[in-house]
Amino acid sequence: MDYPTPVSTNGSSTSEKPVLFFDIDNCLYPSSTRVLNMMGELIDQYMVDHLSLSQADASKLHQQYYKGYGLAIEGLVRHHKIDPLEYNRKVDDALPLEDILRPDPEVRRLLMDVDRSKVRLWLLTNAYVTHGKRVVHLLELEDQFEGITFCDYGAQAEKFVCKPAKEMFQKAMEEAGVKDKKNCYFVDDSALNARGATHYGWNAAHLVEPSMQAPEHKAAAHQISSLHELRDVYPQFFKPSEAKNEET
Repeated sequence: MDYPTPVSTNGSSTSEKPVLFFDIDNCLYPSSTRVLNMMGELIDQYMVDHLSLSQADASKLHQQYYKGYGLAIEGLVRHHKIDPLEYNRKVDDALPLEDILRPDPEVRRLLMDVDRSKVRLWLLTNAYVTHGKRVVHLLELEDQFEGITFCDYGAQAEKFVCKPAKEMFQKAMEEAGVKDKKNCYFVDDSALNARGATHYGWNAAHLVEPSMQAPEHKAAAHQISSLHELRDVYPQFFKPSEAKNEET
């Protein structure tokens, strides 16, 4: 999957086309796949092997770094000077995704019903580019997005940024070629990320599947239980339904 280089815009923010950013994991596919559960187990094992921790201590540190930074690897890079690309090979790239993920025709139909004359679609993930592209390829959705903003595991520690840090949202805007925060729309299953995007000034939708526990306080302006509810949340970006066309 070869996405175009980041877009550069020179026009005014009032005339630029909005961008709808999509998270990837547990967003474009359901949490019932348990991909993130398996990823969590590999992260814990990586900590056991490389930091000489017990399973219990590894799990505790994993959660501490996730809550503190939004991504366990950022804590590992900052405090333990691990090789992030080696980490990626032993965690994200080690997942047997080919045996787990399958295309969902309904999700593809949802994305195809987006009116591209009104909005552009872009991927925004905390994973490294290899994982993000592999997932979208297996879901057969790679042709639906103009580009991908990912957490650069190859960056130096001081440049290592991920959601929900404002620098990650700034990076996404720069790479997607959108200047006005009011033209940024976002959907993510993480309350941390949805809240971070909202605080940054984006219009966010927090995806909370029926099997998941919703936060005590809403993380964003919109809370949805399925991607298909985006039709109601952002109706201005979707083509008129066939039913409405028939009525008229």
